[in-house]
Amino acid sequence: MPYHWRSLTPAQRAGVLLHRQKLSRPWHRPPHFHEGTRHFILSAACYEHRPHIGLCPERMTSFSENLINALPNAPVAWCVLPNHYHLLIRSGDLKGLVQSLGKLHGRTSFQWNREEKRRGRKIWHGTSDRAIRDSGHFWASLNYIHHNPVRHGYAQTWQDWPWSSASDYLQEVGKKQAETVWKDYPILEYGKGWDDPAM
Repeated sequence: MPYHWRSLTPAQRAGVLLHRQKLSRPWHRPPHFHEGTRHFILSAACYEHRPHIGLCPERMTSFSENLINALPNAPVAWCVLPNHYHLLIRSGDLKGLVQSLGKLHGRTSFQWNREEKRRGRKIWHGTSDRAIRDSGHFWASLNYIHHNPVRHGYAQTWQDWPWSSASDYLQEVGKKQAETVWKDYPILEYGKGWDDPAM
């Protein structure tokens, strides 16, 4: 059963928040969309949307670190939830990127099944990718990824969820600019039909 950040003890929260420092890859400037640059939003879900990633805070943190380390370059935005994750990333080699994620899925499947004594259990459903069409799609995707924990009821605000780039983004651009981007590029029906646990 997925747990909620708000239900963790202060000591658990303190331990989990250490991952932000480990994953910190300073942007030194806000993210930008450039015409002609290939950006993609990638999503991967656990099989039958079971919360395999979210077994415990330690697994969430470990998987987040392994996900970021498996990427050829730092993502523009990312978010890990108990049963799926999203990435917004620039890449000139989508096939290689998806293969790297496939290897990560294989390693985590083996490890988690060994830990839970469930050899052969299917963990991952797969990875989907969508090319970013234009600047509007880019900013709506960034908003969608950072809002995902709130959308799914895991957190009340972006900052409440430690397994994403939202806090770094807010720190980099400032609350006022983030609010402007949120209003100018609303998520509306974004994700409907492909990011629904019931689907």
